[in-house]
Amino acid sequence: MKLATIRIDGTTRAVKLDGDTLVDLGYDDLRAWLAAGSPTAPADAGTYALEAADFAPVVPNPSKIICVGHNYKNHIQEMGRELPSYPTLFPKFADTLLGANDPIVKPAETDALDWEVELVIVIGKEVRHARGADAEAAIAGFTVMNDVSVRDWQFRTIEWTQGKIWDSSTPVGPFVTTPEDVGGVRPALEVKTTVDGQVMQQDNTGTLLFDPVFLVEYISTMITLRPGDLIATGTPAGVGHARDPKVYLVGGEAVVTEIEGLGACTNQVVKEA
Repeated sequence: MKLATIRIDGTTRAVKLDGDTLVDLGYDDLRAWLAAGSPTAPADAGTYALEAADFAPVVPNPSKIICVGHNYKNHIQEMGRELPSYPTLFPKFADTLLGANDPIVKPAETDALDWEVELVIVIGKEVRHARGADAEAAIAGFTVMNDVSVRDWQFRTIEWTQGKIWDSSTPVGPFVTTPEDVGGVRPALEVKTTVDGQVMQQDNTGTLLFDPVFLVEYISTMITLRPGDLIATGTPAGVGHARDPKVYLVGGEAVVTEIEGLGACTNQVVKEA
């Protein structure tokens, strides 16, 4: 099943995909729908045309967004680091999120804007200290994120957050796809980034060092995970910062971050006015 949050007349609605139609689930967004226990759509549910959909972030206002760095071996090596024993974690905030097709605005303060395709876990049930089957059951599905990074700010210190939390910088969506449609809670899916049609990143989520179930177990040891929370699982090799010479987004580019079976974020980079 594919789920989304779309914008309608100044508000948002949670929907599920049925062929070429989006069926209203009866809630304002997917966070509210998940928190209600993922009920079936009302018998008299409204519908919307897929081709006209304006996708909001799949969860517009999650209680938390936790990101994992250094989770693909080839990306760790290209950044000149050793394989970690534990996940490297940093936060994002709801204000960073964009819809899957919204423009990415390049901040005037940087000349080092970079792309990062990531598989994102969407939490469906509240869990703390989850293990095994409980951790698996907490995964409502998966979506796509472009963890757009402001590299010159990111590396001002040894802590990355200031390069990761710029307003309206992070496309996520367009759909949340449930595990049964992608091979389970440890999916092996091709991930890819293209910039103006040129392939920049390509890998498979089956090569993650820390898989989705482990990440739910690990993170829920520290903090309660709630319906609609997002866990971004890291990016593979091919980022612009690691290239020689370095390649950054300057404005005007079309960036597509896609994951097999989940869909794509397709975004135009525009310069800040």
